[in-house]
Amino acid sequence: MSTFLELGLKEEINKALTDLGYENPTVIQEKAIPQVIASTQDLKAFAQTGTGKTAAFSLPIIEQIDRGSKNTQAIILSPTRELAVQIGKNIQDFSKYIPEIKVTTVYGGANIDEQIRSLKRGSQIVVGTPGRTVDLIKRRALKLGNIRWVVLDEADEMLNMGFKDELDQVLEVTPETKQTLLFSATFPKEVESIARNYMDNPVEVTSGQKNQGADSVNHEYYLVTERTRYAALKRIADVNTDIYAIVFCRTRRETQEVANNLIKDGYSADALHGDLSQAQRDGVMDKFRKKSIQVLVATDVAARGLDVNSLTHVINHKLPDQIENYTHRSGRTGRAGNKGISIVLVNSKEKGRIRAIERIIKKKFEQVAVPSGKEICQNQLMHLIDKVQNVEVNTKDIEEFLPSIYEKLEGLDREELIQKFVSLEFNNFLSYYKNAQDLNDLSSSRGGSSSSGSRGRARDENMTRFFINIGRKDNLNPARLIGLINDQRITDNIDIGAIDILDTFSFFEIDKNHESGALEAFEANHPEFNGRNVNIEITKKERDGGGGRRRGKKSFGNKDGGGFGRRRSSDRKSGTSERRSRTADRPDRNSKDKKSGGFGRRRRER
Repeated sequence: MSTFLELGLKEEINKALTDLGYENPTVIQEKAIPQVIASTQDLKAFAQTGTGKTAAFSLPIIEQIDRGSKNTQAIILSPTRELAVQIGKNIQDFSKYIPEIKVTTVYGGANIDEQIRSLKRGSQIVVGTPGRTVDLIKRRALKLGNIRWVVLDEADEMLNMGFKDELDQVLEVTPETKQTLLFSATFPKEVESIARNYMDNPVEVTSGQKNQGADSVNHEYYLVTERTRYAALKRIADVNTDIYAIVFCRTRRETQEVANNLIKDGYSADALHGDLSQAQRDGVMDKFRKKSIQVLVATDVAARGLDVNSLTHVINHKLPDQIENYTHRSGRTGRAGNKGISIVLVNSKEKGRIRAIERIIKKKFEQVAVPSGKEICQNQLMHLIDKVQNVEVNTKDIEEFLPSIYEKLEGLDREELIQKFVSLEFNNFLSYYKNAQDLNDLSSSRGGSSSSGSRGRARDENMTRFFINIGRKDNLNPARLIGLINDQRITDNIDIGAIDILDTFSFFEIDKNHESGALEAFEANHPEFNGRNVNIEITKKERDGGGGRRRGKKSFGNKDGGGFGRRRSSDRKSGTSERRSRTADRPDRNSKDKKSGGFGRRRRER
């Protein structure tokens, strides 16, 4: 195995790397660093998350930078501010014995005037997000006429986030003589298109097969229903006693809800998503790196740049909209020589996507049963006993208290003392999982064990199905429908069952005990959704010779525009119960989620 000095790096750089604990280069560093130093040819590099990409492109740039010039010589583009900040900090660490090298990091959400002042003082290396970089170019604060290197880091993710126009604008104002370095964890056709359009006969290097998952990560999936998805997540966390994980969600709202549930269930957890300010995001990430937070719930974009090497698990609460992004998620664990587990929660309709991911990552998933209450209690109990066995006793500090303690407990024998100790620490767990439901029985699962004693109930007998006159064309999705239902304040806790979103109308289920309350609440509140009056009615199938048409038992609302009676439902199948949210978590944009009501009031099974 080679050393960094053998790759052609100066002693000053090697000394900084030694201070940081770097001993030998990774595969991608061994291949990329000599290539960039020895040649001005463009480079297209595949590297999985956690393989040392930042050092692979920044070290050869630091090696060759003109220290005597204050002109910007390298522009490094990154999809998110978190990753940009991380790259900027890494470069400062790598060049700490070369004080002449200055780095400026530019990104949205921070004071642009301060960034402009830093650029005016002179920065040989600029790290930026595409949106803010283009803004500074338009303001003529960032001049790229003397650029020698352009680095596109996480190019696939920048395209996924819709930054193609910004990338085009940046690349168009750089000189043709520049060296372009493109790094990506996956190589979809859009990335190949950038390579064709903006790179000149690039050399290609890889640290593995394109898009392949890391060998240090095992891939597992759990089969769940929508009602048991969170309960299964909690059981996975409970059975893994030393879990240190990122839970990935698709939307900001889902992220916050899952984090809130974990906190209520006693976990040190927090959410990381685009609605947080930069200061809030920095605070959450800092606490997670220090392990003050045990479980971080995050969107894909927000987790970019989170450099943590000791994660035990990555859990996909929902699969990403683009299955190629699974590679990015799973690559957050199994880093720096550690082993990791990537877990996916899927319902029966999503199971087919597992096979598609297997083809991309060239790895097989193992189906694992959701842990039983007995299994969880056993793991937790043994973990507690291990902690007791390994605890260091500081006799000096507790010595003065021991006589009174011995006197208090002298009537208990060894077995009684152990039993009482275990019960004191463990009664809550035993009570929670007493008579715990088997979540692997998908036909009856309704959310797992619950301290309130809720049980699985058959859909036909205990849930009432409602028609609602809004659908996909009204920008309705399951989260917004749940918010709309909760806004009517039917009751404090209400079970919401299957949701079917169709083009112009939808169906949802709620606990039959609240069907009258639902009708009365909607009628009294006259709710609107995106400018439309909202109407609901109870539906059922009747044998009337009409092909099983659904007719309303009870309804309310005006029936102008054709009314309920003329809608067609006998020839149409219900849509899937879970549609993908289109909310983009784009840190350089000022997009906001549309208000959809008190999602947090949906009953959570715990």
